[in-house]
Amino acid sequence: MLATVMYAPGDVRYETVDDPKILKPTDAIIKLSATCICGSDLWPYRGAQPLDEPMHMGHEYCGVVVEVGSDVTTVKPGQFVVGSFVLSDNTCPHCRFGYPSSCEQREFMSGAQAPYARVPLADGTLVATDNMPTDGQIPHMLAVSDVLGTGYYAAEAAGVKEGSTAVVVGDGAVGLMGVLSAKLMGAERIIAMSRHESRQKLAREFGATDIVETRGEEGVAAIKEMTDGVGADAVLECVGLQESMDQALGCARPGGAVGFVGVPHGVTIGGEGLFFQQKRLFGGPAPVRRYLPKLMDMVLKDEIRPGKVFDLELPIDQVAEGYKAMDERRAIKTLLRV
Repeated sequence: MLATVMYAPGDVRYETVDDPKILKPTDAIIKLSATCICGSDLWPYRGAQPLDEPMHMGHEYCGVVVEVGSDVTTVKPGQFVVGSFVLSDNTCPHCRFGYPSSCEQREFMSGAQAPYARVPLADGTLVATDNMPTDGQIPHMLAVSDVLGTGYYAAEAAGVKEGSTAVVVGDGAVGLMGVLSAKLMGAERIIAMSRHESRQKLAREFGATDIVETRGEEGVAAIKEMTDGVGADAVLECVGLQESMDQALGCARPGGAVGFVGVPHGVTIGGEGLFFQQKRLFGGPAPVRRYLPKLMDMVLKDEIRPGKVFDLELPIDQVAEGYKAMDERRAIKTLLRV
């Protein structure tokens, strides 16, 4: 089959690879209904993450099961499924504690920017629907696989609750899903930090009540002014850079929390600052598998439409253009039709 392979920064190709096969009895093979490009895929694309050898790309996925290994019991061929970008058995102590993204058998999904993909640990990773979603529901189901679940975790980690004031640092797909998630959790005021008009518009559609365009110390000062000098109860850090982390910590009030889900690149945090400012910090890879049943159900009931975050749709053989568009910020998130 043809699939997406990254060879070097800026070098993405859609080329012939081996068809995925059942390698372990816990595997499943799925036919992708759609796939997409993640903001985290841009780190190696931009050369900010080492790439020692060609890498099969893609970790966001939904589709129809076509084959399962002999030990798989919870999904079967013909079912539509969504899975997390973190593969987990969903039975180990960490999974049972609510953190399948730290599963003792943890693997990270790859190779999903393709027509077919192998999903290890299928029983613990995949969640099936009772009925086949409509074509219009596919983008929303795909968003649940990573960006919505990650934004939801950012809001949870930041302690968003009914009546909270929440600040979202980052206006990419995860940040926008953080806005939606803060709304779902009952935040009264949601301040999105964004300089881009199209992203500001979508943030407001997802529930943002205010927009702050400034960054750094100016951005922190704006948040302080808007909150009568107090700061925000909850801050969602959805970027992963030193500037964004400093901004997030600066916006949080004493006793508040920063939920960070942007993969850190060059981020250092001083313990003394956290100690005397009395701010909490929690995050990491999102336990998306824990949220899948709830978020998938909300999509199927048309209570949320997270797939609106896909503002560019391309056939999968134009995947290189999808990367370029996101890198140049001409697109928030690219949907690839298989």
